[in-house]
Amino acid sequence: MVPYTSDGVDLVFDDDYTPVGASSPGLTWTANANLAASETFGVSGINPIGNMTWDTAQAWIAAMNAANYAGANDWRLWSALNSDGTGPCGPAFNCDDSELGHLFYVEGGLSPNDVINDSTALTAVFANMRDSVYWSGTESSASDAWFFNALNGNQTSGLKGGQFFGWAVRPGQIPTAPLPGTAALMALGLAGLGARRLSRRPIHSKG
Repeated sequence: MVPYTSDGVDLVFDDDYTPVGASSPGLTWTANANLAASETFGVSGINPIGNMTWDTAQAWIAAMNAANYAGANDWRLWSALNSDGTGPCGPAFNCDDSELGHLFYVEGGLSPNDVINDSTALTAVFANMRDSVYWSGTESSASDAWFFNALNGNQTSGLKGGQFFGWAVRPGQIPTAPLPGTAALMALGLAGLGARRLSRRPIHSKG
């Protein structure tokens, strides 16, 4: 788990997990595991503590992308599918190949009936994790969607009208933009190097 910052936003890169359809390992999570409580992106229907229905969570993700949050516009809710595209696993414990299941069981080193904040590996890099239920972006039917209970490690599905939390992810690591002025300084340095090379060229007189 690699903490990093993009566009002033704290993020965490899981370099040990390959998301569905990705060609290389890596999944970025928001370091704030309850971002919606402090940043709604103008979406209504989010409760003050940050929980919401599944449809509201999808609207929140869409607004997050419209805002180009942390310099990216491909955010989504975590996937309940296994990394090879099969599944979802469940209803069950030990579903350790979904994105949040991997975070809980593998990265967090937790077991069934543990709570997510019991993991010092996770509390070291994430803030505001809820010992509660997190929506996935994976539907199980027109009326139901999959979710993960971070209070005990169970992955299952239920009605989209439930009031659960949202946690955004995106594939890969967001490229870090150069510091302000860095590009200009590099350009000046290259220009200076070119000028010095030109000044060293021998001058041939015409005879």
